[in-house]
Amino acid sequence: MSEIYRLRICDLPTSERPRERLLQQGVAALGTSELLAILLGTGSGKLSAVGLGQYLLQVLGQHQQDPLAVLRDIKPAELMAIPGIGLAKATTILAAIELGKRVFLSRPLERPVIDSPELAAAVLAPDLMWAETERLAVLLLDVKHRLLGSRVLTVGTATETLAHPREIFREAIRLGATRLIIGHNHPSGNVTPSEADMQLTRQLIECSKILDIPLLDHLILGQGQHCSLRQVTRLWEEAGVTF
Repeated sequence: MSEIYRLRICDLPTSERPRERLLQQGVAALGTSELLAILLGTGSGKLSAVGLGQYLLQVLGQHQQDPLAVLRDIKPAELMAIPGIGLAKATTILAAIELGKRVFLSRPLERPVIDSPELAAAVLAPDLMWAETERLAVLLLDVKHRLLGSRVLTVGTATETLAHPREIFREAIRLGATRLIIGHNHPSGNVTPSEADMQLTRQLIECSKILDIPLLDHLILGQGQHCSLRQVTRLWEEAGVTF
């Protein structure tokens, strides 16, 4: 590793310090390790914050992986397993990643249109597909089916999750969503709807009629597979719902 990464940031010339460079040249001028250095604040051992950022990227980039792609979905325990990354640094990085995701999703011209179960499953997959316990999430859409945001609402045990319609529709109303899709995972990988899944969907369809916020689908994900209840059941037709 270059000797510059072993220096304390305060030992660097002012023009080479990440924060000063950001202010003078703009954030786009900084390398990824420098952006991480600003988040990390301090280094560890003989490494400066920039050096620790560089080391973090090297660890994440092992096995010819894109370090930013790994960082996007990394878990707290995985970050804290890297030498020099403790609880404070890990939570700062994770908060910055989540903020970046939300900023990206808030850009109206770039909001993806979710108009098929496959697209909905792709958005839900990072949170649900490989989770070891059941989770329930909601995709919040506008009237043109553009994605306003996604939220994991409940986390259950290895075999069940708890959800109430009011929790789901409260989030939709809070963000001004006019359409929604819910999804949850089956950790076993068997994505066949259970009777509890069917009953929850019936309740949500009835609530969606009262609130005039259509439930477009309920997806079950697990171990690389997904199932659309809208496609494999007649629950919407039975409730007299047409789109």
